[in-house]
Amino acid sequence: MNAIPDFDSALDMLAWQVELGADEAIEEEPVNRYDLPEAAPKANLKAPTPSQQPVIHKEEDIDAVVEARKAAASAGSLEALASAMQAFPHCELQRGAQNFVFADGLAAARVMVVGEAPGRDEDIQGKPFVGRAGQLLDRMFDAIGLSRQAEDAKDALYITNILPWRPPQNRDPSPEEMAMMLPFVKRHIELAAPEVLVLMGNISCHGLLGRRGITRLRGHWQDVAGRSAMPMFHPAYLLRNPVMKREAWADLLEIKARLKS
Repeated sequence: MNAIPDFDSALDMLAWQVELGADEAIEEEPVNRYDLPEAAPKANLKAPTPSQQPVIHKEEDIDAVVEARKAAASAGSLEALASAMQAFPHCELQRGAQNFVFADGLAAARVMVVGEAPGRDEDIQGKPFVGRAGQLLDRMFDAIGLSRQAEDAKDALYITNILPWRPPQNRDPSPEEMAMMLPFVKRHIELAAPEVLVLMGNISCHGLLGRRGITRLRGHWQDVAGRSAMPMFHPAYLLRNPVMKREAWADLLEIKARLKS
Protein backbone atom coordinates (compact mmCIF):
# COMPACT_ATOMS: atom_id res chain seq x y z
CA MET A 1 0.00 0.00 0.00
CA ASN A 2 1.33 3.42 -0.96
CA ALA A 3 1.78 5.85 1.90
CA ILE A 4 -0.40 8.95 1.86
CA PRO A 5 1.82 11.97 1.09
CA ASP A 6 1.92 14.83 3.55
CA PHE A 7 0.40 18.20 2.69
CA ASP A 8 3.60 19.81 1.37
CA SER A 9 4.48 16.80 -0.77
CA ALA A 10 0.97 16.65 -2.20
CA LEU A 11 1.13 20.37 -2.99
CA ASP A 12 4.46 19.92 -4.78
CA MET A 13 3.05 17.04 -6.85
CA LEU A 14 0.01 19.11 -7.78
CA ALA A 15 2.21 22.01 -8.88
CA TRP A 16 4.30 19.60 -10.99
CA GLN A 17 1.19 18.26 -12.72
CA VAL A 18 -0.02 21.78 -13.47
CA GLU A 19 3.34 22.57 -15.07
CA LEU A 20 2.88 19.49 -17.30
CA GLY A 21 -0.48 20.84 -18.46
CA ALA A 22 -2.80 18.76 -16.27
CA ASP A 23 -5.15 21.59 -15.46
CA GLU A 24 -8.46 19.69 -15.32
CA ALA A 25 -9.72 17.16 -12.78
CA ILE A 26 -10.95 13.88 -14.34
CA GLU A 27 -12.14 10.57 -12.96
CA GLU A 28 -10.13 7.35 -13.08
CA GLU A 29 -12.71 5.66 -15.37
CA PRO A 30 -14.43 7.13 -18.45
CA VAL A 31 -18.10 8.14 -18.26
CA ASN A 32 -20.49 6.99 -20.99
CA ARG A 33 -22.57 10.08 -21.57
CA TYR A 34 -25.12 8.02 -23.64
CA ASP A 35 -26.05 6.05 -20.51
CA LEU A 36 -26.90 9.18 -18.56
CA PRO A 37 -30.57 10.22 -18.11
CA GLU A 38 -31.88 12.42 -20.90
CA ALA A 39 -32.76 15.22 -18.52
CA ALA A 40 -31.55 15.80 -15.03
CA PRO A 41 -34.19 16.71 -12.49
CA LYS A 42 -34.69 20.43 -12.31
CA ALA A 43 -33.39 22.13 -9.24
CA ASN A 44 -35.59 24.37 -7.16
CA LEU A 45 -34.52 27.76 -8.45
CA LYS A 46 -36.92 29.71 -6.32
CA ALA A 47 -35.01 32.46 -4.56
CA PRO A 48 -35.07 32.34 -0.78
CA THR A 49 -36.99 34.99 1.05
CA PRO A 50 -34.93 37.71 2.77
CA SER A 51 -35.44 36.02 6.14
CA GLN A 52 -34.03 32.77 4.69
CA GLN A 53 -30.94 34.32 3.10
CA PRO A 54 -27.78 33.77 5.17
CA VAL A 55 -25.93 36.87 6.28
CA ILE A 56 -22.30 36.56 5.18
CA HIS A 57 -19.79 39.12 6.37
CA LYS A 58 -16.76 39.17 4.11
CA GLU A 59 -13.46 40.21 5.67
CA GLU A 60 -13.11 43.03 3.16
CA ASP A 61 -16.51 44.38 4.25
CA ILE A 62 -15.33 44.80 7.85
CA ASP A 63 -13.81 48.15 8.79
CA ALA A 64 -11.11 47.17 11.28
CA VAL A 65 -10.67 50.73 12.50
CA VAL A 66 -14.37 51.09 13.29
CA GLU A 67 -14.33 47.77 15.11
CA ALA A 68 -11.25 48.86 17.07
CA ARG A 69 -12.96 52.09 18.13
CA LYS A 70 -15.97 50.16 19.39
CA ALA A 71 -13.83 47.66 21.29
CA ALA A 72 -11.63 50.36 22.82
CA ALA A 73 -14.57 52.58 23.84
CA SER A 74 -16.25 49.67 25.61
CA ALA A 75 -13.22 49.05 27.84
CA GLY A 76 -13.81 50.62 31.25
CA SER A 77 -10.49 49.62 32.82
CA LEU A 78 -6.95 48.82 31.79
CA GLU A 79 -7.62 45.13 32.40
CA ALA A 80 -10.67 45.26 30.13
CA LEU A 81 -8.67 47.14 27.50
CA ALA A 82 -5.92 44.51 27.52
CA SER A 83 -8.53 41.78 27.10
CA ALA A 84 -10.21 43.67 24.25
CA MET A 85 -6.89 44.08 22.45
CA GLN A 86 -6.01 40.41 22.82
CA ALA A 87 -9.43 39.42 21.50
CA PHE A 88 -9.26 41.83 18.53
CA PRO A 89 -9.19 39.52 15.49
CA HIS A 90 -8.23 41.88 12.67
CA CYS A 91 -4.50 42.50 13.27
CA GLU A 92 -2.47 39.75 11.62
CA LEU A 93 0.63 40.58 13.68
CA GLN A 94 -0.69 38.58 16.63
CA ARG A 95 -0.51 35.38 14.57
CA GLY A 96 3.26 35.59 14.30
CA ALA A 97 4.08 37.04 17.72
CA GLN A 98 5.05 34.97 20.74
CA ASN A 99 3.53 37.26 23.34
CA PHE A 100 1.09 40.12 23.75
CA VAL A 101 2.98 43.17 25.06
CA PHE A 102 0.62 45.54 26.87
CA ALA A 103 2.50 47.71 29.39
CA ASP A 104 4.95 47.80 32.28
CA GLY A 105 5.36 49.97 35.36
CA LEU A 106 2.81 51.69 37.57
CA ALA A 107 -0.38 52.64 35.74
CA ALA A 108 -0.92 55.58 38.12
CA ALA A 109 2.45 57.12 37.20
CA ARG A 110 2.63 60.79 36.31
CA VAL A 111 4.71 59.99 33.21
CA MET A 112 3.65 57.58 30.46
CA VAL A 113 6.11 56.53 27.74
CA VAL A 114 4.70 55.47 24.36
CA GLY A 115 7.20 53.56 22.25
CA GLU A 116 6.92 52.04 18.80
CA ALA A 117 6.55 48.24 18.80
CA PRO A 118 7.99 45.24 20.64
CA GLY A 119 11.32 43.85 19.49
CA ARG A 120 12.70 40.35 19.89
CA ASP A 121 13.40 40.58 23.63
CA GLU A 122 10.06 42.26 24.32
CA ASP A 123 8.23 39.59 22.33
CA ILE A 124 9.94 36.86 24.36
CA GLN A 125 9.31 38.42 27.78
CA GLY A 126 5.93 40.04 27.07
CA LYS A 127 7.08 43.44 28.40
CA PRO A 128 7.97 46.68 26.59
CA PHE A 129 11.52 48.04 26.52
CA VAL A 130 13.47 45.15 28.06
CA GLY A 131 16.31 44.79 25.51
CA ARG A 132 19.36 47.01 25.19
CA ALA A 133 17.19 49.99 24.26
CA GLY A 134 15.02 49.33 27.30
CA GLN A 135 18.02 49.21 29.60
CA LEU A 136 19.14 52.58 28.26
CA LEU A 137 15.63 53.96 28.73
CA ASP A 138 15.70 52.87 32.38
CA ARG A 139 19.02 54.63 32.94
CA MET A 140 17.77 57.78 31.22
CA PHE A 141 14.71 58.16 33.41
CA ASP A 142 16.53 57.02 36.53
CA ALA A 143 18.72 60.11 36.01
CA ILE A 144 15.68 62.31 36.66
CA GLY A 145 14.31 60.20 39.50
CA LEU A 146 11.74 58.08 37.63
CA SER A 147 11.55 54.29 37.52
CA ARG A 148 9.18 51.62 36.28
CA GLN A 149 9.83 49.75 39.55
CA ALA A 150 8.70 52.67 41.75
CA GLU A 151 5.54 52.13 43.78
CA ASP A 152 4.89 55.83 44.41
CA ALA A 153 3.12 57.55 41.50
CA LYS A 154 5.29 60.67 41.69
CA ASP A 155 8.43 58.61 41.10
CA ALA A 156 6.95 56.02 38.77
CA LEU A 157 7.06 55.40 35.04
CA TYR A 158 4.41 53.67 32.93
CA ILE A 159 5.47 52.26 29.56
CA THR A 160 3.57 51.00 26.53
CA ASN A 161 3.86 50.89 22.72
CA ILE A 162 1.85 51.86 19.65
CA LEU A 163 1.64 48.15 18.75
CA PRO A 164 1.27 45.30 21.25
CA TRP A 165 2.70 42.66 18.89
CA ARG A 166 6.11 42.42 17.26
CA PRO A 167 6.18 43.04 13.49
CA PRO A 168 8.16 40.42 11.53
CA GLN A 169 11.90 41.18 11.35
CA ASN A 170 11.24 44.30 13.46
CA ARG A 171 9.93 46.16 10.41
CA ASP A 172 8.05 49.42 10.82
CA PRO A 173 4.29 49.07 11.38
CA SER A 174 2.19 49.45 8.25
CA PRO A 175 -0.31 52.34 8.06
CA GLU A 176 -3.16 49.81 8.33
CA GLU A 177 -1.70 48.22 11.47
CA MET A 178 -1.21 51.58 13.12
CA ALA A 179 -4.68 52.81 12.20
CA MET A 180 -6.42 49.80 13.78
CA MET A 181 -4.31 49.92 16.96
CA LEU A 182 -4.45 53.68 17.58
CA PRO A 183 -7.97 53.63 19.11
CA PHE A 184 -6.62 51.24 21.75
CA VAL A 185 -3.56 53.43 22.38
CA LYS A 186 -5.69 56.54 22.82
CA ARG A 187 -8.03 54.71 25.16
CA HIS A 188 -4.98 53.44 27.06
CA ILE A 189 -3.87 57.03 27.59
CA GLU A 190 -7.37 58.06 28.73
CA LEU A 191 -7.54 55.26 31.29
CA ALA A 192 -4.01 55.73 32.63
CA ALA A 193 -4.49 59.55 32.67
CA PRO A 194 -0.83 60.58 32.96
CA GLU A 195 0.25 64.20 33.42
CA VAL A 196 3.03 63.91 30.85
CA LEU A 197 3.43 61.76 27.76
CA VAL A 198 6.79 60.87 26.26
CA LEU A 199 6.66 59.91 22.57
CA MET A 200 9.67 57.74 21.84
CA GLY A 201 10.64 57.85 18.17
CA ASN A 202 9.04 58.59 14.82
CA ILE A 203 6.41 55.85 14.93
CA SER A 204 4.78 57.08 18.13
CA CYS A 205 4.94 60.69 16.89
CA HIS A 206 3.35 59.68 13.62
CA GLY A 207 0.60 57.82 15.43
CA LEU A 208 -0.29 60.41 18.07
CA LEU A 209 0.75 63.65 16.39
CA GLY A 210 0.22 62.72 12.75
CA ARG A 211 3.78 63.87 11.99
CA ARG A 212 7.24 62.45 11.55
CA GLY A 213 10.64 64.09 11.77
CA ILE A 214 11.80 63.39 15.29
CA THR A 215 14.88 65.60 14.86
CA ARG A 216 12.61 68.62 14.39
CA LEU A 217 9.93 67.53 16.87
CA ARG A 218 12.12 66.59 19.84
CA GLY A 219 12.57 69.16 22.54
CA HIS A 220 9.27 70.90 21.78
CA TRP A 221 6.18 70.27 23.87
CA GLN A 222 3.15 69.02 21.95
CA ASP A 223 -0.48 68.45 22.87
CA VAL A 224 -2.00 64.96 22.76
CA ALA A 225 -5.62 64.79 23.92
CA GLY A 226 -5.12 67.75 26.25
CA ARG A 227 -1.91 66.35 27.77
CA SER A 228 1.64 67.65 27.50
CA ALA A 229 3.70 65.38 25.25
CA MET A 230 7.46 65.47 24.71
CA PRO A 231 8.83 63.78 21.58
CA MET A 232 12.24 62.18 22.15
CA PHE A 233 14.80 60.15 20.26
CA HIS A 234 14.16 56.44 20.65
CA PRO A 235 16.79 54.73 22.85
CA ALA A 236 17.62 52.39 19.96
CA TYR A 237 18.54 55.46 17.90
CA LEU A 238 20.70 56.76 20.74
CA LEU A 239 22.58 53.45 20.87
CA ARG A 240 23.44 53.90 17.20
CA ASN A 241 24.12 57.63 17.55
CA PRO A 242 25.51 58.25 21.05
CA VAL A 243 26.42 61.82 20.15
CA MET A 244 22.68 62.61 20.29
CA LYS A 245 22.44 61.71 23.97
CA ARG A 246 23.10 65.36 24.78
CA GLU A 247 19.78 66.32 23.16
CA ALA A 248 18.03 63.46 24.98
CA TRP A 249 19.40 64.73 28.30
CA ALA A 250 18.04 68.21 27.53
CA ASP A 251 14.62 66.68 26.86
CA LEU A 252 14.72 64.77 30.13
CA LEU A 253 15.47 67.98 31.99
CA GLU A 254 12.46 69.59 30.29
CA ILE A 255 10.29 66.73 31.54
CA LYS A 256 11.68 67.05 35.07
CA ALA A 257 10.98 70.79 35.07
CA ARG A 258 7.43 70.28 33.79
CA LEU A 259 6.72 67.81 36.59
CA LYS A 260 8.02 70.24 39.21
CA SER A 261 5.87 73.07 37.85
